[in-house]
Amino acid sequence: MPVMTSLSYTASMNMNSIPAFLNEIDQSKDDLIELTQALIRIPTLNPPGEYYRDICDFLHQRLRKSGFETEFVRATGTPGDSDRYPRWNIIARHTSGNSGDCVHFNSHTDVVEVGKGWTLDPFGGDLVGDRIFGRGACDMKGGLAASIIAAEAFIKTWPDYPGSIEISGTADEESGGFGGVAYLAEHGYFSPDKVQHVIIPEPLNKDRVCLGHRGVWWAEIETHGRIAHGSMPFLGDCAVRHMGAVVTEMEHSLFPALQLKRTDMPVVPEGAKQSTMNINSIHGGQAEPAADYTGLPSAVVPDTCKMVIDRRFLMEEALPEVKAEVHDLLEAVKSNRTDFNYSIKDMFEVQPTMTDKNAPVVTAVSDAIEQILGKPPAYVVSPGTYDQKHIDRIGRMNNCIAYGPGILDLAHQPDEYISVTDMLDSAKVMGIALTQLLPHQ
Repeated sequence: MPVMTSLSYTASMNMNSIPAFLNEIDQSKDDLIELTQALIRIPTLNPPGEYYRDICDFLHQRLRKSGFETEFVRATGTPGDSDRYPRWNIIARHTSGNSGDCVHFNSHTDVVEVGKGWTLDPFGGDLVGDRIFGRGACDMKGGLAASIIAAEAFIKTWPDYPGSIEISGTADEESGGFGGVAYLAEHGYFSPDKVQHVIIPEPLNKDRVCLGHRGVWWAEIETHGRIAHGSMPFLGDCAVRHMGAVVTEMEHSLFPALQLKRTDMPVVPEGAKQSTMNINSIHGGQAEPAADYTGLPSAVVPDTCKMVIDRRFLMEEALPEVKAEVHDLLEAVKSNRTDFNYSIKDMFEVQPTMTDKNAPVVTAVSDAIEQILGKPPAYVVSPGTYDQKHIDRIGRMNNCIAYGPGILDLAHQPDEYISVTDMLDSAKVMGIALTQLLPHQ
């Protein structure tokens, strides 16, 4: 670890305790590994939202032993919530009783589907050298484990610190966060009078501070036709062909136009500095048959075709303009195509967000990165959204960043892993940041 040459920002803390804190993190290595493995081994797949209560119970047992008070919150009535798959969240709070700010570490507990291509058990939590493998290891159970270790070491080193520390494990980030952070924000858990600083340990690399993310608009486009016998398609109107005309127009006009839109936001990777749109799916005609059906589909002209689009937009773009581009494209197709009819339905939208580089939580984490890693951080913006959107837009708490261990490119990949060294370094960064955010007076 680089020699710390300047710790002026922790002048109000007991300077003699800094080495003890860093040693406490190093001595917690085995605990950190076991904690990360235990979290990975709870298969919190979303969808459908499995084992949410189990992981909350596990975190409850762990954090209560460290002196945290815990609260379980079910996001009743949110998308996906049911008696079979309840959307459970946990919020843990620790305070010494002294007045001061509240620093909140928020991690989502859900993980995406396993997918193909794994060479190790996706829920085994195998330790191979410096790496712990498993679905969610990087995104983001390693970050959750690192934040717990950091908070526990900080509390042990400075038990009379001012203020409070919160750690939350929340549901459904991978499907929009509505059963997790959005619900909590709507119910005041992230209001500025309750929480003053938020760190989300998403895997954006241990030497980078993520200030925010691009915006997103999902929509479903449907083209309409007329059913007829497949042997006489001239008596019908093929909705799939109409959708083909939409795709052709997108290739001709929309995609080239998006490539010309650039942002001053520090978005990574480089390709995400432009506006983008993905065609998530297209389906026309009859519903897909059951997997064990071996017959042929009916001979009919498809009277409907649906496309789901995923449009990512920049701080410089207004959402109404983003939507108007697609509406105008569809109208252009309609003006040049006989019997073309369509409908469009909004599915999901999020405004871009970006925290000011001079915000207190940015300064604290940036200084800590420089001291622990020996170099200034890079400031980035995520190409995709995460739960900062709800903390900012619903909670009205804009002193929020993403910072955590893990390589972003590994998220959702087969053989996903987290580096133990990166988790230890990130835990030190988080803890040193706490000394600035919760300084002794």
